[in-house]
Amino acid sequence: MKKALLLLFSVLTTFSTGFACTNLLVGKAVSADGSTMITYSADSYSLYGELYHWPAKKYAAGEMLKVYDWDSGKFLGEIKQAAETYNVVGNMNEHQLSIAETTFGGREGLVDPEGIIDYGSLIYIALQRAKTAREAITVMTDLVAEYGYASGGESFSIADPNEVWVMEMIGKGKGNKGAVWVAVRIPDDCISAHANQARIQQFPLKGSKDCLYSKDVISFAREKGYFSGKDADFSFAKAYNPLDFGGQRYCEARVWSFFNRFNKDMAGFVTYALGQTHEPMPLYIKPDRKVSLTDLKDMMRDHYEGTPLDWRFDIGAGPFEAPYRWAPLEWEVDSVKYCNERPIATQQAGFVFVSQMRSWLPDPIGGVLWFGVDDPAHTVFTPMYASITEIPESFKVGNGDLYNFSWTSAFWINNWVSNMVYGKYNYMHPDLLKVQQELESKFLSEQSEIENKASQLYAQSPAKAVSYLTEYSNEQAQYAFDKWKKLGEFLTIKYMDGIVRKEKDGEFIRNEYGNPSAPQRVGYPQKFYQEVVKQTGDRYKITE
Repeated sequence: MKKALLLLFSVLTTFSTGFACTNLLVGKAVSADGSTMITYSADSYSLYGELYHWPAKKYAAGEMLKVYDWDSGKFLGEIKQAAETYNVVGNMNEHQLSIAETTFGGREGLVDPEGIIDYGSLIYIALQRAKTAREAITVMTDLVAEYGYASGGESFSIADPNEVWVMEMIGKGKGNKGAVWVAVRIPDDCISAHANQARIQQFPLKGSKDCLYSKDVISFAREKGYFSGKDADFSFAKAYNPLDFGGQRYCEARVWSFFNRFNKDMAGFVTYALGQTHEPMPLYIKPDRKVSLTDLKDMMRDHYEGTPLDWRFDIGAGPFEAPYRWAPLEWEVDSVKYCNERPIATQQAGFVFVSQMRSWLPDPIGGVLWFGVDDPAHTVFTPMYASITEIPESFKVGNGDLYNFSWTSAFWINNWVSNMVYGKYNYMHPDLLKVQQELESKFLSEQSEIENKASQLYAQSPAKAVSYLTEYSNEQAQYAFDKWKKLGEFLTIKYMDGIVRKEKDGEFIRNEYGNPSAPQRVGYPQKFYQEVVKQTGDRYKITE
């Protein structure tokens, strides 16, 4: 049991060593189908992508819950167990409540070394205990007030079928139990995002049912010397997470890319995204058009394509125009510091999701976690209904880990495929994209029929609907896994040894005698050869 708990609560590590995780948020009035939606890319080189599950359960009075730090697995202490907990699948529970996060760290010295609740445990405990976003905010803030907050600054996305909230929280340091925090509801006709930089600036101090905050959020900042102005001018972000170049170029740039995609006026903030100007973007904006589920999936795959931050066409992208650079994020040449871009889609993602919550459907049917593992650009968003009672084998906790490869783990199969594609990106990515689109189109086209069937079963018995959706979710995960494994085999054959084998519609072409046909020796793109000549002169020149 202890090993299982450690596994569940230590899956994310070293978030503090980089700029990790991205959340995008969409209100129900601007989503294409009327759902609320949030996204999460859980990025860490030490994160093994799995789909967690806590079944609904009742507990006897006096039972305690052991809490382990989500990053390190360190035992933090025990808290009182709830009398009843809800079914949780990944980051969504059976009531369609969904919670995600990004770490901003913030001011040094504000982590409470005696705190029992870290940010990861806070998410999953709240999902087991709350039904709505507002209730989750209460649960989360009450927990850290009672037991202490063991993490640095965090931005949380908290959403149910009717409301979408951003809550930002930071501890008060050694000897000061609890945290200071503020939560703002995103208007139904707006979109928002956060990406490792605190984003709540000024907020209403009185008379708003859509803004909640700790009573000492301003007074504590005054006490610590972080703020000295009028209460009305107080900015949570400026007080607790002052902006710097990295906060803009690595973090806010991801928010800008999302905003820019859906509002033409945001093009004017490109200099802010580049770290050249310092007027912050708003917490939320109104999009120029409705945002669909597919839009959000595509946005989670963003590498700044088509913007001034697009980095596919310089020498760093290599001959095959890959929108990736290997760590570290910052580097130095001749005592001058430089950086890589930090887009939404990264190679180090452990898992990613788009949560879809719909008020007009029964909870077991309305909540869907579109879940994938590894790089968001190279994954398949697969429908996992939040009511399911059995996790697919390919996503199951314990099926492999970072030091143990498993041929039945989606995380390992996806990494196998991704790491082939990175090396010859503009040749191989179209093959990946074809299968990815085929699978995701299949899932979307089936959704209405599946949910109509589930609704009919729900009218007979909610348990029948849950059983049906559990079977469906498991089948689709296995179907996607099998297709992706086949894709890996196909790519290995087609691009083996630096050539391209001829194929049509996925079938390799044979010669007239039934043997493999001669492959194409494609070499490198012409502009790469030009650069080689530029740097080497006549070294490789053929002479008569």
